[in-house]
Amino acid sequence: MLSPLPLLAAPPVAPTYAAPVSSAFRVWPHQARFRQVAQVMADSLFGALDEDLEPYVLLLALPINQTDAATVCLEPMDCGLEGLRFDNVVAEGRLLQQLTAPPFAGRDDVSPEMVRRRHEDLGVRKAVQAVLDTLDLNTHHQHFCGLPFEINGFFVMTVLRIQRKPLRAYPSLRANRFYTDGRPLLPSFLIAAVLRFQEECVKLLNEPEPGSGLLARPRETDELLRAAGKTLLDTPAQALGTEPGTARLFHTLNTISSLRYEGAEGVGKLLLAKRHHPNLQEVFALTCPTPLTDYRAVRKLLEMTTPDVSLLADGENVYALGRVVGTYDPSREDLFVIEFINHYAWEFQHDGKVLMRTHYGQPSLPRPRLNRSKFRKDLKRTFQLTDPLKIERLWDVVLEASRQKHGTLLVITTEALAEADRLKLQCTLIEPVPLTPLITRLVTAIDGAVLLDPESYCYSIGVILDGKASGRGTSTRGARYNSAIRYVETSPYPCLAVVVSEDGLVDVITKERLEDSP
Repeated sequence: MLSPLPLLAAPPVAPTYAAPVSSAFRVWPHQARFRQVAQVMADSLFGALDEDLEPYVLLLALPINQTDAATVCLEPMDCGLEGLRFDNVVAEGRLLQQLTAPPFAGRDDVSPEMVRRRHEDLGVRKAVQAVLDTLDLNTHHQHFCGLPFEINGFFVMTVLRIQRKPLRAYPSLRANRFYTDGRPLLPSFLIAAVLRFQEECVKLLNEPEPGSGLLARPRETDELLRAAGKTLLDTPAQALGTEPGTARLFHTLNTISSLRYEGAEGVGKLLLAKRHHPNLQEVFALTCPTPLTDYRAVRKLLEMTTPDVSLLADGENVYALGRVVGTYDPSREDLFVIEFINHYAWEFQHDGKVLMRTHYGQPSLPRPRLNRSKFRKDLKRTFQLTDPLKIERLWDVVLEASRQKHGTLLVITTEALAEADRLKLQCTLIEPVPLTPLITRLVTAIDGAVLLDPESYCYSIGVILDGKASGRGTSTRGARYNSAIRYVETSPYPCLAVVVSEDGLVDVITKERLEDSP
C-alpha cells in the first residue's frame, strides 16, 4: 500500500471579504470597472442636460454587520470622502427605520422579506445622505446617494456628485415631499434624472458579477431622459388626486402635441388644476368632459384657445375653457401649465417658470438657447480669440441669428475669404462687410450658410456647404445640422458653426466638441 504524500500546501478555501488585506481592498473583483461604466453613463446623461454639472460617480460599501474586522470601502479611494465618517451609518439607518412606516403599505403582492429589506435599505440611504449633506456644507458640489445593494456582506451604493451652482440654476418645486407609499415626489427634471440614474445603477448591481461586462447593458441616455420626464409628470398628477400610473401625462401630452388639425400644428395652453380652483375662471364648460386620452378630440379643442383662454383639465379630463384670475399662491403647487409651442414641442410650467421642455418626445432642461460663457470658450479654443470687443461683436451676430424663425447657419472660419472663392459656384458672393444685428437679420433670411471670419466680416451668403460624411451625423436632425458637422469636421482651417433649427434649437459645433462627443 502506498504511503500518503506529504501535505505541501493548505487546501484552498473560499475567499473572504470580511477585512481589508491591503490598501487595494475590494468588496468584489469588478468594482472599479463597474464604477467606470456608471461614470460613462453619468457623463452621457448629465452632459446632455448641462455640461456644467460635471458628474462624478463613486462607490460606497458599508459592512452589513459592523465588527472590528470590517471597514468602509470607497471606490476610488481618493474620491475626496473619508470612510471614517460613515462608520456608524448602518446602525443609524436601522434606528431611522424604526421611526418610519414600512413601504408597500396595503400591497398583497410584496413578500414580508422584501418589505423588510426595502425598509432597511431606505433607512441606510437616509442615514448616508444625512452624512453627505453635512459634508457638502460650504462646498461647491452636492452628493446624491442611491439605494444600497447587498454584495458579499456589504451594503454597496453609488454616490453621484454634481456641481451645486448649475443644480440650483433651474426652477424647482418644493423638495422633500413623498407619495402616500413613501416614494419621493420629484421637484424638478434634474432631480428626476438623478433618481433614474441611481435606479439604473441598482439594476446593474443586481446583475451577476456586476462590472464584468458580460451582462451589463445600461439604458441609453435618451431612454433615461424620457423615463425622468415621465416620472416628473407624475408630480402634477399626484397633486390633482389622479393616479399617476393611470394618467400617463407624459405620453398623453407627447401624443397631443404630435397631432395636427387640418394641417395646422397645435399651439395653445392646457391648465392642469382641480375644478373650481380659486384662480381659474371658466369661460364655458363642457357638458361631457373630454378624456385627455381622446387625443384627437383634445387637439381639436386646443384650436379654440387664445393667448388669454386655455383648456382646463383635472389630470384626466378637459372640463372647460377658461383663464387664470387673481394672484396664484405658488406654495399651493396645484395649478400647472402645459404650453404647446409648435409641432411636437411643449413645456411644463409652474408659476411662470419652465420646469421641462419636450421636443419630439425628448425632454430637456429649460436652458437658454445660447450660453455666452461657453461661446466665449469655444472662440478661444478654436481661434485663440480673446479680444473682448471682437468676441462681443460675434456674440451680437450669433444672438441675432438665433432669433431667425426659419432657422439658419453661420460658419466662422479664419479662411472665410478663400472658402468663399472656393465655393463661389454654390453661394452668393458679397462685398466684405462687418455684420451688425440688422445685416445679420437680412442675410440669414434666405437658405444656405453665412460665411464670416473671426473679425465678423461676411464674404458670402446662401452657401451650400460641402464635406465628407464621417458617421457623426444623426438622422433625427435636419440637413442643416448634418452638413455643418461634415463641413467643420473636414475643414483644414479653424472653424466654428452655429446651427439654428426651425424648432428653436441652437447648436455650436467645433472640432473640439466633435472629438469630445462619444
